Amino acid sequence: MDYLAKMIESINKVLVDNVLMYVLPLVGIFFTLYLGFPQIRRFPAAIKQTFGGLFDKEENARKKAAGEISSFQALAVAIAAQVGTGNVAGVATAIMAGGPGAIFWMWLSAFFGMSTIFVEAILAQKYRTKDKEGNLVGGPAYYISQGFKHKGIGKFLAGFFAVAIILALGFIGNMVQSNSISTSIHTAFNIPLWIVGVAIAILAGLVFIGGIKRIASFAEMVVPVMAIIYIALAVAIMVIFRNEVGSVFKLIFTEAFSFKAVGGGAAGIIIKEAMRYGVARGLFSNEAGMGSTPQAHATAHVKHPAEQGLTAMVGVVVDTGLVCTATALIILVTGAANISGLDGALVTQKAFELAFGKTGQILLTICLTFFAFTTVVGWYYFGETNVKYLFGEKGLWPYRILVLAFIVIGSALKVTLVWNMADMFNTIMVLPNLIGIMVLFKQAKAITKDYDRCRKLGKIEYNYEYE
Repeated sequence: MDYLAKMIESINKVLVDNVLMYVLPLVGIFFTLYLGFPQIRRFPAAIKQTFGGLFDKEENARKKAAGEISSFQALAVAIAAQVGTGNVAGVATAIMAGGPGAIFWMWLSAFFGMSTIFVEAILAQKYRTKDKEGNLVGGPAYYISQGFKHKGIGKFLAGFFAVAIILALGFIGNMVQSNSISTSIHTAFNIPLWIVGVAIAILAGLVFIGGIKRIASFAEMVVPVMAIIYIALAVAIMVIFRNEVGSVFKLIFTEAFSFKAVGGGAAGIIIKEAMRYGVARGLFSNEAGMGSTPQAHATAHVKHPAEQGLTAMVGVVVDTGLVCTATALIILVTGAANISGLDGALVTQKAFELAFGKTGQILLTICLTFFAFTTVVGWYYFGETNVKYLFGEKGLWPYRILVLAFIVIGSALKVTLVWNMADMFNTIMVLPNLIGIMVLFKQAKAITKDYDRCRKLGKIEYNYEYE
């Protein structure tokens, strides 16, 4: 096991330090400039598109009767996957390994990532198709295989991505989620790790069987509640430790650009580590550029692909801008980051304990359980979409059984090994998706221009060729 851990760590050093840390932000910067800062210029429209129709009872009733997935439901599935242990354990890991400055780089990667996810959602909408049951499916495997002019290269990259996402999220990623749930519950209630793992697998299996419609309904019901509760608890902690808030923000920015040496090492090591862990954990948290959330955004019934692109940007704000920031401030204002011997979710759990006593530990355990469980459900679906792409409906039951097995196995593994494996597979799946969106980026801009034209005409419509 030690040999495996060292091998994975070496692979990550090459992939994350030399590829992910530079390529992912550069792609985000390119799309930001190429599309004219959509995360700023189009953000009011994004808010209106996401939340404007929530209280339209007639339209909601029509979509429910027709069995359609609404734009908000698709976002809820995406956020269910985005808001997980990356927001609780991942942020803690970033701070412990990269210092408080890692949070600044997480924010920056999320800002540029909003333009990347905007493009991903648009392409997922354009190249979506229907499965045998009439449900919409889509994502990178579909827009790469259908969008590339050279079909041989397109099919190879699409197949590579499909295999990578099944391994990265369906199997390894869900090990991370079950690991964080089990360790947190074990610490709070002293329940054996494997028992927690089995319980998660049983509950998840019940949701999996219902397909995308049950998953969307589950996400729509749970995601808003869990996010509001967690942010409310964070605000309460900010009030309790209000004297520390100003100095913590100052620390985040100063450490992000700190060039001082550490332990006799070369000057600049702090900024490098802060960038490395900020970008890596930012990706694991908001998933912009990873190619995962397009699977959810492809299922939304909207009038135009750009509408779901707008909605996708809101997901990054909720995930990194609100939930990740809340976790970071909780850890830093309470001083939990200064306590040695803790890692992952246990750091955040200690912060809650410092704020609320033993009750805080229980509160965080409940929040983390909901966060991680909804991510298990979301990531399962992302993998399912690609199982359908590779094997059709016949591959679903073997996939479901394997996912449940990995959930149980992951609950008892060492947290460091699980996170390193997740980093490795996440980076592997990012590469074909980034190639795909960089090849098809002109189509995203053309669709965005068409959306602006439709708005000027007062009639938003689009010919979904692949629907």
